[in-house]
Amino acid sequence: MLAAAVAGALTWLALPGGSSTPGDSGARAAAPVAGEAPGYAVEDFNYPQADKILAEKNILLKRGDGHITLADCVTGTGQLEVWARSKDKICFQVTGHSGWLTLEIPSVYGIKGNDYSTQVDMTTGTEQQSYDVDKNAWTAVGESADEQGREFMLVEIRTSK
Repeated sequence: MLAAAVAGALTWLALPGGSSTPGDSGARAAAPVAGEAPGYAVEDFNYPQADKILAEKNILLKRGDGHITLADCVTGTGQLEVWARSKDKICFQVTGHSGWLTLEIPSVYGIKGNDYSTQVDMTTGTEQQSYDVDKNAWTAVGESADEQGREFMLVEIRTSK
């Protein structure tokens, strides 16, 4: 008998309009749970921890597809090497069949390619220059390739196999 009374009370509380507090009007907003689609993960392509890298290394990494990443320089690993007057050598690890990265590194004058076909875009003032980087060799870019010797900022790297 006690079990039947408890079961009846639980059923009453579970029914729409049931109330668990005395004096409650019984009106409840029911929210459907089943049938709702899960949320979406949207990739914004912003470089992870870019603020921390900017603060620690003074390199502005903006956006990319994750196939070109800043790395500690290790000789013999096939990294892309960027040389700038304002920094020591800056290295990037390249993976996948293709990749892209937008960034800002001022005063870049040379890039050592790797096994990938690599193109870089650089700016000086309002002028933009694009360079093809030689595979596994040094390529003069920016001020070292400019007849006027102007400083150029590296703004994009694109790679493909």
